[in-house]
Amino acid sequence: MNRPEVSNTRQGSGRVSAGLAIRLSELARELQQDDDVHAVLSGIVQAALDLIPGTAHASISLVTGSKKVDSEVASGELPRQVDALQNSTGQGPCLDAAYQERVVRVPDLSREDRWPEFSRGAVKLGARSMLSFQLFVEGDRFGALNLYGTSPNAFDSESEQVGLLVAAHAAVAFADSQKINQLGEALVARQLIGQAEGILMERYKLTAEQAFLLLSRASSRSNIKLRDIAEHLASSGEFTAPRLPAADS
Repeated sequence: MNRPEVSNTRQGSGRVSAGLAIRLSELARELQQDDDVHAVLSGIVQAALDLIPGTAHASISLVTGSKKVDSEVASGELPRQVDALQNSTGQGPCLDAAYQERVVRVPDLSREDRWPEFSRGAVKLGARSMLSFQLFVEGDRFGALNLYGTSPNAFDSESEQVGLLVAAHAAVAFADSQKINQLGEALVARQLIGQAEGILMERYKLTAEQAFLLLSRASSRSNIKLRDIAEHLASSGEFTAPRLPAADS
């Protein structure tokens, strides 16, 4: 689909420009019609990069009841590292947006005192400003859209207004609780597979790629879902392995 370029997202009267309105309408249709959760998330992240002024990087994070932050989709390594930092410190704008406020804007992380440990680490990683929006709340799961600037004051009131529009359209896509359930199930499966890979890597001195291949073979030969194979291994330590792959495979 050819998408109009959006050079001026807003007009002097405060009205949304025609180009932005068209792009948002397209975004809403695309998100609602797509049943692939990962594709929906990727579409939201790309729209944020394309439309929200000041955005150098973007991610969508899932926050669970234990305040665990996971990057579901990210535009690069920086968002993943910053999410990991929020997870390890238990603080940051994504967590505040998910649990307390709908929007959190951080003009300059080097001068931020709301989350001192997180802010110091984020600046070292290369993030200088952030803007976070709550996307959905479902039980103890929260979705947040995070935007990252590589210079101070990258985001202004225009960024916030356009970001709210993008977040609102994204929230509509997640109004179907089935998609949120799929997202949660995908996260659990990914965590279990990662745990199982770690066990096999340690037990058999394998690479991550070899460990995943071993799990896949076990799943295929036993006709048991990969997630279930991983869960059994992670919970019991038991694994009936097919022939190990060669060291150079």
